[in-house]
Amino acid sequence: MDKEKIMQGVRLILEGVGEDINREGLIETPERVARMYEEIFAGLTQDAAEHLDKTFGVEGGGMVLEKDIAFFSTCEHHLMPFFGKAHIAYIPNGRVVGISKLARTVEVFAKRPQIQEKMTAQIADAIMDNLDTKGVMVAIEAEHTCMTMRGVKKPGTKTFSYVTRGVFDEDSELRATFFNMIK
Repeated sequence: MDKEKIMQGVRLILEGVGEDINREGLIETPERVARMYEEIFAGLTQDAAEHLDKTFGVEGGGMVLEKDIAFFSTCEHHLMPFFGKAHIAYIPNGRVVGISKLARTVEVFAKRPQIQEKMTAQIADAIMDNLDTKGVMVAIEAEHTCMTMRGVKKPGTKTFSYVTRGVFDEDSELRATFFNMIK
C-alpha cells in the first residue's frame, strides 16, 4: 500500500469538509488512517488458498458447518463499514480443513473494499476450488452502515445473502438442514 498517497488523500478530505488539518486533534490523523487501511484492507494482498492448503483425511461425508463467524468489511460504494456473521458448510470429499481456516478465509475476502453478495460467492468458490469438496454453502448476514447511518437511515436492518455450490445446488433437504442449523 502507498501510505503517503493515503495520507495525502485524508488531508484533502479533511480540507474538503472544511477542517483545519493543523488542528491538534487532526495532525496525526492522516498517518493513523493510513495504518488503519493497511489493517482493514489486508485481504488485498492475501490469497485464500494459503489458508485452505492444509487438509486432513477423514472417513465419511457428513456436513461440516462453522457458523457465526464474525467479520467486518468495507462497502466499496461508500467506503463505510458493514459487519455481521458468516456461516459456512461443506461436504468433505475425503479431506477436511482445520476449522480456523474457514474463519481465515472469510477474513481474506472481508478485508477488501467489497460488496456482500460478491464476498459470499468468493468464499464459496475458494472453498470449492481449494478443498475439492462435494459441495459448499455460504450464508452471510450483515448490517451496512452505508444504509443505517446515511441515506435511508434504517439502523438494525440486516442483509442476508447465500450461495450454493455442488450438492447444495441440487439438494433442497441439505439446504434446509443448513438453514435449520444456523438458526
